[in-house]
Amino acid sequence: MSAMASEVGQVKTSKGTVSIERNGVRLPAPVGAKIEAADTLRTGRDGSAGITFIDNSRMALGPGSTLEINRFDFDQTTHEGGFDSTLKSGTLSAVSGKLAKHSPN
Repeated sequence: MSAMASEVGQVKTSKGTVSIERNGVRLPAPVGAKIEAADTLRTGRDGSAGITFIDNSRMALGPGSTLEINRFDFDQTTHEGGFDSTLKSGTLSAVSGKLAKHSPN
């Protein structure tokens, strides 16, 4: 798997304190930051973030949120794959993308 293949999305909006935890390291998450499979996104009490994934799924995290991306596989040709995430705390709104349209279950 190439480095490009591990990128599954991008931060589209970032307000207040927003970070990405990757391999035990906490990184800032400004607009344009790449999201990789297995990242954990965190927003502070003053934070919020919007993420767009490569299948066009969109998620918005409210203040005090922790979202773990457990798995994200997407074939851009067949639109097959899987997306599994866990909201540990906070609030989340989501709009499904091509994965859900191809495999509603």
